Amino acid sequence: MMEVRLNILNPYVHKFVIVESKYSHSGNKKKLNFDIKRFDKFKKKIIYLVVDKEPENLHSERNVNLKEKKLNPFRENAIKRIAHQRDYLLKGIQDADANDFIFYSDNDEIPKFENIDIKKNKNRIVAFKQKLFYYKFNLFCDRVNWHGTRGCKKKNLKSFSWLRDIKIKKYSKFRFDTIFSNKKYIDLKIINDGGWHFSQLKSPEDLYIKLNNHEEHSEFKESKQTLSDIKDLIERKVINFDHNEKFHKFKYSKEFKLKNLSLNEMPKFLQKNVDKYSKWFDLSN
Repeated sequence: MMEVRLNILNPYVHKFVIVESKYSHSGNKKKLNFDIKRFDKFKKKIIYLVVDKEPENLHSERNVNLKEKKLNPFRENAIKRIAHQRDYLLKGIQDADANDFIFYSDNDEIPKFENIDIKKNKNRIVAFKQKLFYYKFNLFCDRVNWHGTRGCKKKNLKSFSWLRDIKIKKYSKFRFDTIFSNKKYIDLKIINDGGWHFSQLKSPEDLYIKLNNHEEHSEFKESKQTLSDIKDLIERKVINFDHNEKFHKFKYSKEFKLKNLSLNEMPKFLQKNVDKYSKWFDLSN
């Protein structure tokens, strides 16, 4: 995923700032995966940072009975770990100019930069509406518009957590609550054809490990899914995570069929390298 990301975005990006933590979202210690030697072509553009400490003020996770608690400490702690890691990125942009545009994405969220002229943009905040994919580059989930990548000029950047938490909705200038809000903005540009979110492109074994350690790991564990269940979902081209469900305990309660999307809707780099990444395409149709 990193190799694909760097190749797609390289023509548009001056510096890639990558941050990796020694702790998973669930708090388990993990090995570092990024190896600069694998990306020698981009070495001069990469700033690599490592988070080696847990955030402060984590909730106690001992003897927790979720049925008796309104607060889910596992999820709250995961959110704190993610925010801690995101905001660590600020160390990597210290040399950037105040008017440089800074964009944030998770590794698997790839913005379509050819659809915006950054130099002509007058909006304070830019967000990319991205197509969501699961398991393979071209297995499309049509249930949700994914607004992953967001950006603003460095001088307007409060924190990366702030940028990620902004509500992606263009509010009317008559909405006076935007004056006092850190999440609602009038001066927001949404790129409708804004790229791709390639989620969970992993082997069943690696995906099972990820789901047991990501932000919603406690909900996944409560669902009691096994590795065999994950293999079955991938084989049937189905997800059982409901993005539109408000109650977390019901997130893993329904199944949704994925759609096979044309290769013409993929990034040009992937179109040219289907053979190289054939393992990560569904070409059954």
